[in-house]
Amino acid sequence: MNIRHLTFRLLQVYVTVVKAGTVSQAARRLHLTQPTVSQQLRRLQDAVGEPLLESRHGRLQPTEAGREFYRACQDALGRFDDYDDYLSALRGGERGRFSIALVNTAQYVLPRLLGPFSQTFPQVEVSVHIGNRQQMLARFERQEDDIYVFSHPPSLEHALAARFMRNPLVLVGPAGHPAAKAERVAISDLLGERFLLREVGSATRMMFDSWLQEQGVSLGATMQLASNEAIRVGISSGLGLALLSEHVLAPSDRSLAKLPVEGLPIESYWQFIVWRDRRLPHAALAFLRFADEHLETWVESQWLRNEVGRLVHYFDLD
Repeated sequence: MNIRHLTFRLLQVYVTVVKAGTVSQAARRLHLTQPTVSQQLRRLQDAVGEPLLESRHGRLQPTEAGREFYRACQDALGRFDDYDDYLSALRGGERGRFSIALVNTAQYVLPRLLGPFSQTFPQVEVSVHIGNRQQMLARFERQEDDIYVFSHPPSLEHALAARFMRNPLVLVGPAGHPAAKAERVAISDLLGERFLLREVGSATRMMFDSWLQEQGVSLGATMQLASNEAIRVGISSGLGLALLSEHVLAPSDRSLAKLPVEGLPIESYWQFIVWRDRRLPHAALAFLRFADEHLETWVESQWLRNEVGRLVHYFDLD
């Protein structure tokens, strides 16, 4: 058999002729002329070197060699049908992989979307990278990931951003703090307290420093801690007060209290960031499409700010 002369079209013609039983019926199914089908059958027989069809009672039926060849054709074409199904699923975002990088605080909110998405698309592999703002900015500059989550986005000269969720920043103290029972309290009345701060360069720290400057006040005693969890433990232990994302506060945690400080909360938003000129994997686009369509299902209405459709629209047009 001269396998170099075989083509998928020849295999398709042969399978169709065997199923149809006649050249004329096969030609109609293939939208070809009868002479074309006959010519391809001759090419196929020349390539195989054995008779593949014989006429019985007015119908073409495979010879012994033809029956084995038919099974080989079915196997080969079936495998490529499976591959075509795979490509359709890949292009539809039903399988594949993508990478998403998020700043530490976003780990309190993103699982609300990633969990349902992974259940809906179990064959999509998602790599999640979590770190502080400086670490995530470095990944962003190196374009190591497909989607980024920031509350205070980096330069968007070559990137696109879409808000998807409110991220109000509130002042938090221990549950027994006297200010927790007040109707309103000025930040100047709390300057005698120690404040627990995130590292320089974190979005929460930048926004708090900017807000304090607008209020015309400076903090006294401070302590810098590297994570929201450490700050939460510190607050509940009476170590000080801190500005935190409201999403960091677990409803079941009665050891912490929001303090009704005038001018707070500081409004910010969680945003998806993607590179404008970077190819977005089908699976990543499927995640953004899922977020756009299901945010109202998995996120409470008071937190919603859905602009994800603009990202989906941009890449659908690409």
